[in-house]
Amino acid sequence: MYVVGYFLLAVAKVLDTVSFIYMIIIIARAILSWVSPDPYNPIVRFLYNVTEPVLFKVRTKLPVSFGGIDLSPIVVILAIIFIRIWIVNSLMIYSRSLI
Repeated sequence: MYVVGYFLLAVAKVLDTVSFIYMIIIIARAILSWVSPDPYNPIVRFLYNVTEPVLFKVRTKLPVSFGGIDLSPIVVILAIIFIRIWIVNSLMIYSRSLI
């Protein structure tokens, strides 16, 4: 059973790392929205292409704009923190019980 335990531990670590990187990308996009970036810059296009599908779904499901301020990045970051605390830690604890 230790093979399954190590596999679940690896999945938990990868999920933790990917969710942390995505949270950093969301924060970078939110910071870029404060300035007027060049929309043809490859980095800006990458940030918008990666984050817009998730942020658009949040905007359609929840009315998260308040006074012209878009709060959807905050909702997504809170969801990522929830995933990191609940799912990743649960996977790590369960995988360590199998090792």
